[in-house]
Amino acid sequence: MATTAELFEEPFVADEYIERLVWRTPGGGSRGGPEAFDPKRLLEEFVNHIQELQIMDERIQRKVEKLEQQCQKEAKEFAKKVQELQKSNQIKEAADVIQKLHLIAQELPFDRFSEVKSKIASKYHDLECQLIQEFTSAQRRGEVSRMREVAAVLLHFKGYSHCIDVYIKQCQEGAYLRNDIFEDAAILCQRVNKQVGDIFSNPEAVLAKLIQSVFEIKLQSFVKDQLEECRKSDAEQYLKSLYDLYTRTTGLSSKLMEFNLGTDKQTFLSKLIKSIFISYLENYIEVEIGYLKSRSAMILQRYYDSKNHQKRSIGTGGIQDLKERIRQRTNLPLGPSIDTHGETFLSQEVVVNLLQETKQAFERCHRLSDPSDLPRNAFRIFTILVEFLCIEHIDYALETGLAGIPSSDSRNANLYFLDVVQQANTIFHLFDKQFNDHLMPLISSSPKLSECLQKKKEIIEQMEMKLDTGIDRTLNCMIGQMKHILAAEQKKTDFKPEDENNVLIQYTNACVKVCVYVRKQVEKIKNSMDGKNVDTVLMELGVRFHRLIYEHLQQYSYSCMGGMLAICDVAEYRKCAKDFKIPMVLHLFDTLHALCNLLVVAPDNLKQVCSGEQLANLDKNILHSFVQLRADYRSARLARHFS
Repeated sequence: MATTAELFEEPFVADEYIERLVWRTPGGGSRGGPEAFDPKRLLEEFVNHIQELQIMDERIQRKVEKLEQQCQKEAKEFAKKVQELQKSNQIKEAADVIQKLHLIAQELPFDRFSEVKSKIASKYHDLECQLIQEFTSAQRRGEVSRMREVAAVLLHFKGYSHCIDVYIKQCQEGAYLRNDIFEDAAILCQRVNKQVGDIFSNPEAVLAKLIQSVFEIKLQSFVKDQLEECRKSDAEQYLKSLYDLYTRTTGLSSKLMEFNLGTDKQTFLSKLIKSIFISYLENYIEVEIGYLKSRSAMILQRYYDSKNHQKRSIGTGGIQDLKERIRQRTNLPLGPSIDTHGETFLSQEVVVNLLQETKQAFERCHRLSDPSDLPRNAFRIFTILVEFLCIEHIDYALETGLAGIPSSDSRNANLYFLDVVQQANTIFHLFDKQFNDHLMPLISSSPKLSECLQKKKEIIEQMEMKLDTGIDRTLNCMIGQMKHILAAEQKKTDFKPEDENNVLIQYTNACVKVCVYVRKQVEKIKNSMDGKNVDTVLMELGVRFHRLIYEHLQQYSYSCMGGMLAICDVAEYRKCAKDFKIPMVLHLFDTLHALCNLLVVAPDNLKQVCSGEQLANLDKNILHSFVQLRADYRSARLARHFS
C-alpha cells in the first residue's frame, strides 16, 4: 500500500501513473531491460494493484465522510454561537431601550398614558426576569464572562440587588459539607473574594452582603441550635459552648478582616457578631456567677463528704467577735479543744479545682463581657473565689485547726496546726498567682483594681492573724511539752549526786529527751514555712526555749559535780540551738553556758569570771542568782568572795 501511494504525483496523470507502475514491475519492460517482457506477471501485478487501489479508495472515502460530519457539526456549533451572541446583543440593546422608556414613562401623566406605562412596566419586568434567569444559568454553568455581561446590563435595573441575592444564594449551595461550619464559611468567602471582582462592578458590597448572609442566616441558626438545647438544663455545657462558639465566630471575623468590605469593616463585623450573640451575652455574667457558686459549693461538699466530716458552723458578730478579740489578746483557747485526728481539712486538689473553675470563668468573662462591664464582672468572679476558697475552705480549716490546738499543759499533745500552716502557705501562693495572672489583666486599668487589692489585703491579713495566733499557741504547747519532759525526767539528785566520785553520765536523761523533741519541732517548722517566716518563728521558739531552760535551772541546787553536769546539759542545749540558725538564739545559750560556769568555778576566781567578756554586761542580780544555786553558797568564804 505504501508503494502504491508513492506512485501518486501531483498533478495526477493516469498514463504516466501506469507507465511508472509498469517500469517498477519485474518483466514489465518491452526492450533493453535486464528481464524479458512477461505479460502474465504484468497482468498479475495490475490485478493486485487494482485491489490495493480499491482498499485505499474505501479508506479515503470513510475518512472524507468523517471529516464532512465533523465539519457539519462545527458549522452548526459555530452558527449556534453566532446566534447566541446576536441574541445576547439584542437583549442588551433591548435592555437599553426599555430602560430609557422606563425612565421616560415615569415623567408621563398617568391618566393619559396609563396603558402605555403599564405595557412598559410589564416589558421592563419581563426583561428583568429574563436577565436574572440568564445570570442564574450562567452561574450554574460557571461562565464568569457571561455573568459579568448580564450583571453589567442589570446594573441599571431595579432587579440588580436580586441578581446579587441569586449569586449569594447559589454560592452557598454545597458549601457546608464539612463538620466545621466556621471553616466552611471561611473557605466560601475566600473563594468568592477571588471571583466577585470579575463579575460585579462593586465587589466589596457583594462580598459584604455574602458575609452578612452567612452570619445572619447560617451561623445564627447554628449557634441557636447549639445553645438553646443546653441553655436551661446544663449551665456548664452552655457556658463552654457559648465561649467556644463566640471564640470561633470572632476567629472567623479576624480572617474576614483581610478582605475589602468597604470603609469600616471592623464595625460591620462587630455588629454581625453582636446580632448573633446579643441575647446570650446580655445575661451571661448571671449564668456564670450562678454556675460558679453551685460548682464551687459542690467541690467543697464532695471533699468534706469524702472525709465524713460535717462542717461546723463558725459564727460571726456578737459573742464570736468578742471571743476572737479575747483570743488574740490573751492567746486563751476559748471553748473545748476539738480532736481533728491529724486532719488539716485543707486539700490541694480542692484548691486546684476551685482555681481551675475560676480561671475558666475569668477567661470566659474576658471574652464574653462588654469592655465597659469587664472589670465589674471580673470582680464578681473574684468575690466568689474569695468566698469559697478563702473563707469556706481556708478560713474554716484555720478555725478548725485553732480549735484543735490543745492547751499548753496537755501531755503528749499532737500538734497538727503546723501542717495547716504548711498547706495554707502553698494555697496562698496559688491564690496569689491566679490573682496576678488572670484577674489583674482584666482590672488593671479600672477603679476595680484598688478594690480588689484592698479585698485581697484584708483577706490575707485576716488569715495571717489566725495563722499567727495558731503558731503562737502551738509554740506554747511545744514549751508545755518540754516542761512535762523536764518535770518527769529531771531529778534533784541529777545536780547534787550522793556520790560525787561516781557520776558516769555526760548529760542528763531529761536533756536528751528535750533535745530530741526540740530538733523534731525545728525540722517541722522549717518544712511548714518559707522565707522570713521560718526565722521569725524559730526566733520566737528559741527565745521561749531559752527562757524555759533558764528558769528550769533556777530550781535546783548544784554541787561541784552537779554543776559540771548542768554545764554539759546546757552545752547540749546549745548544740540544739545551733540547728535554729538564728544568731540571737545561739547567743542566749552561749551566755547561759557562761552563767553555768559560775556553778563550778573556784570561789577565788568568781570575780574574774563575772568580769569576763560574756558576763560583764549582765545585771549583777542575774549573776548573783546563779551563784546562789551553788551548794556551797552559804559558806562564809564564798559569800565573801562574791560580795
